[in-house]
Amino acid sequence: MDDPEVKHGIKWDDEEAVHPQRGLRRTHSSGSMSIRSVRSRREVDPSIALPIQYRTVSYQIEESIQKDVATLSRTKDAATKELSSLEWHIISTDEALRRLSVSMTEGLSSEQVARRQKEYGRNAPSPPKTHHFQQWFGYFFKGFGPVLLIGAVLVFVAWKPLGDPPALANMALGIVLVAVFFIQAAFNMFQDWSSSRVMSSIKNMLPEDSMVIRNGVQTSLEAQELVPGDIVCVKAGNKLPADMRFLQVSSDAKFDRSILTGESLPLAATVDSSDENYLETRCIGLQGTHCVAGSCTGLVVATGDRTVFGRIAALTNEPKTKMTTLEREVLYFVVIICSIMLLMITIVLIVWGAWLRKKHPSWINVPTLIVDCVSVAIAFIPEGLPIALTAGLTITANLMRKNKVLCKSLKTVETLGSVSVICSDKTGTLTENRMTVTECTIGNHTITVDNAEEELEVSTAPAVAGIVTTGVDQVRAIAGLCNAAEFDAATMDLPIEQRRVFGDATDQAVLRFSERFGSVHHLRQCWQKTYELAFNSKNKYMIRTFSMFRRDCLKATLSESEADAFHTGDTLLTIKGAPDVLINRCSSFVNNAGDVHPFDAEMRAAFEGVKDRYSSQGKRCILLARKVIHQGELQHQSGTSQFEDEITEQAKSGLTLVGLVAIVDPLRPEIREVVSTLRGAGIRVFMVTGDFALTALAIAQDAGIVSCPSSLVHDVSALPREADSDVKYVEPRSAILISGPELLGLSEYQWKALTEYEEIVFARTTPEQKLRIVKEFQVNSVVAMTGDGVNDAPSLKAADVGIALGSGSDIAIEAADMVLLESFSSVVEAVQYGRVVFDNLKKVICYLLPAGSFAEFWPVMTNVIFGLPQILSSFLMIIICCFTDCAAATVLSYEKPEADVLLRRPRNVKKDRLVNWQLVGHAYGVLGMIETIASFAMAYWYLERNGIPFRVLWFSFGDLPDWIDPDYYAEKLNEASSIYFVNLVVMQWFNLLAVRTRRWSIFQHPPAFNKKTQNLYLFPAIIFALSMAILWLYIPQLQSVLGTSPVPVEHWFLPFAFGLFILMFDEVRKFFIRKYPHGLVAKLAW
Repeated sequence: MDDPEVKHGIKWDDEEAVHPQRGLRRTHSSGSMSIRSVRSRREVDPSIALPIQYRTVSYQIEESIQKDVATLSRTKDAATKELSSLEWHIISTDEALRRLSVSMTEGLSSEQVARRQKEYGRNAPSPPKTHHFQQWFGYFFKGFGPVLLIGAVLVFVAWKPLGDPPALANMALGIVLVAVFFIQAAFNMFQDWSSSRVMSSIKNMLPEDSMVIRNGVQTSLEAQELVPGDIVCVKAGNKLPADMRFLQVSSDAKFDRSILTGESLPLAATVDSSDENYLETRCIGLQGTHCVAGSCTGLVVATGDRTVFGRIAALTNEPKTKMTTLEREVLYFVVIICSIMLLMITIVLIVWGAWLRKKHPSWINVPTLIVDCVSVAIAFIPEGLPIALTAGLTITANLMRKNKVLCKSLKTVETLGSVSVICSDKTGTLTENRMTVTECTIGNHTITVDNAEEELEVSTAPAVAGIVTTGVDQVRAIAGLCNAAEFDAATMDLPIEQRRVFGDATDQAVLRFSERFGSVHHLRQCWQKTYELAFNSKNKYMIRTFSMFRRDCLKATLSESEADAFHTGDTLLTIKGAPDVLINRCSSFVNNAGDVHPFDAEMRAAFEGVKDRYSSQGKRCILLARKVIHQGELQHQSGTSQFEDEITEQAKSGLTLVGLVAIVDPLRPEIREVVSTLRGAGIRVFMVTGDFALTALAIAQDAGIVSCPSSLVHDVSALPREADSDVKYVEPRSAILISGPELLGLSEYQWKALTEYEEIVFARTTPEQKLRIVKEFQVNSVVAMTGDGVNDAPSLKAADVGIALGSGSDIAIEAADMVLLESFSSVVEAVQYGRVVFDNLKKVICYLLPAGSFAEFWPVMTNVIFGLPQILSSFLMIIICCFTDCAAATVLSYEKPEADVLLRRPRNVKKDRLVNWQLVGHAYGVLGMIETIASFAMAYWYLERNGIPFRVLWFSFGDLPDWIDPDYYAEKLNEASSIYFVNLVVMQWFNLLAVRTRRWSIFQHPPAFNKKTQNLYLFPAIIFALSMAILWLYIPQLQSVLGTSPVPVEHWFLPFAFGLFILMFDEVRKFFIRKYPHGLVAKLAW
């Protein structure tokens, strides 16, 4: 089948073990999709890229099926050729097992696994192809690299050939610009390496396990360890770790293939082939797709790059990522700055061309004009901003990773800072998902689990073969049979509570409850399962049917009369689920003695009361029931769709209520504090759960989500249908409890009224209703949704920030933007750092603008317009922009959160800009003016003291009196320029300490000696700025070339006075902000 003409640089191993001669290994790929999207180094948006390629290949396969082998062998599409030749979907399950030399019950042996791992490698995608040229080009030319390079070229041109004579200072300036160009490229390389290291560490943090049968034992393995031939057990919520042929499927098993096909409708799984096309048949489960309902057992037929997912992704180009909110804000700021820069350069050029060139031709020549324009450009552009932005995001990603918070994208970090509503699922999110059965109700008798054990031991009821036939034992039997959970065989020697259990939390609790009264394994050996309908959030119940295999447990499962009447061929229907759904289907009940009695209205009311009592105590209530179906009542054999329809119909009536069990899922210990902290941060926290209203309200009150007593909690009747209603619905801190069915009848105005409540509990919600809730709150709020189950996935994806728990289902983790690996309390850290990223960028900009833009711009403008000498040389301007300020701006990204960061209202993304008029006003109108005036004063005061009065320089345009020696003047001007430079450098140290906080005093948020507030990187940044000043001013060999000079000692200390004034002024300003948070100063605060 090999074709030498196929040379697309994409080759695969064929996964069929019986055709090793086809083995081709893929050597290159243009992209790669991992098992989890968070594990990809570059994230691909599958909803855009994959379906198109998938459909193309599928259509090509359809065409190739109609062609003969000769035509197929000549096809030029390697993927179509390989996928068309696969037979896993058309052969029988027995043949598939035979080809891969495996038994469905025993799985692979350790020797087989070792051989196949050597042959097929790990079940992981090949690393993506790296475009080295594009990568290196980006290092040099992203950010402000082009401006620096163009500036360097222009300065070199000003040196030669335009320089007459060539000025060495211009050559030195050009060399420095080139050096900065390479330094920023090197920094970009370092950041890329650092970011990739963070991402590679994140890849290994998410657990990724599969339930696999090996050596006859069901065990949990990492998905990467799978090999062709493995037997994998899949349940609702799982993501398929490899391509597999289904061997057994439940009647309701469905798979969401939208990641590949783009179609949102789940497809039912089948054991037999439904299509000749490998991509369209329903007996093949494709890697990356999700099991949204039911359960199945599959045979792995392809792993890694040999899966359909791997092949299709390899053919797909990655779509361009959209610009994030924060990047747009930065771009908005840079565009404004660049517009001002171009305006100022235009003014300089117009003034020079229209006036200076004619009136004062000797004042500014062309080389000087070029250097002036480059100086203005470099002065206005904040070179430190891209570095600070990249550093800030990398630092935040690292800090979140250390707090066990994994963010999949840059957008997540930014959006977290503006989240105003958190809708939280209950089970597993607010609670520990460590459920325990505490008590059960049998007839009119409610007992704790411990008392039930005692009652079973001392019961005087008749015993048969050592098995007691009380109501307790019948509850225990249904609990063990109608249960999808399994004990881990390796932990069976441990106490029941310490054993590992595979299954969801509710099933685990019920299974442990059943095991306390006897061996569930023995119980299940007595009954042979004939049908299963897995629990889902829509039906809210689970069904299992059994035929009798051994009579041992018959009288422990049924009442004495039912056991005597039960014959071979009869079917036992067991059902477990929500009482409100199942109670009306019951026609009889089991009393404490184990006898069956009619289920009348009085008993129904009694059970309803028990259910409500459990719910009001915050307990989950599960109803256990059964029904004996005699052989003549069923017309079809098990395993057929008609049999399944008959069972579904039988389950609608005539059930025997065996008992109710109460399950407690304790709150996570940190929840109350987390909710309180989030409330203080101006974030409303709502509960959205599928539980009963009373259960949900009790837990919400315990968690602090609802702070008022139950009597003051509103219901749906408090929501007015129209705007002119007299009903008062908005009250401070008002709370409301509303159920899913009630949401269906809400009008648009009622939804608007509902979204204005401070405390809301949504109960009995379906996945569709959760999605509606998220969308309604998104109208005026930024919504985060937390959850861990399959039914949470749609709302997680729709929310502005979807937050999943690391212990949650694969589909929830896939849909989420952020994963909390350990504690729900990490969400507080996530919100905090989301706000800190934005805060620190504001601080960076506020630090860069005064000296790096404003104070450098005026020496050029006074030189051009007022004829004054350029009191700060162009070379020293570049040093401030690209060296002294850059280092300090970068370390501001390491600033710790201020004390009030979680006491502020969330940022309004529509109104609160990164750079607003308050920030520009403070940076230019206050800090910039102070630094510029002080630096001008020091420089011209020095000239005045040395015999060069300011009055002879004003509008002189280089025409100096005869009594001023030109050489002396040039020497003193160099010294004045160096003084201006030192004055700015020193004052910026104090500005750095001032802008560290937006509202808090330096004494409340000290830079050292307090681990919660310190930023020790500030001091190396200050030392670096000092060393730069000494380097360029005090090395004699550089002085003559650069036009620099040592500075008199007093001009090192005078700036300390000005800097202290900036610090003290800012302390007073912040005091008034804290003292009068609604005053004028607070309104002017940035």
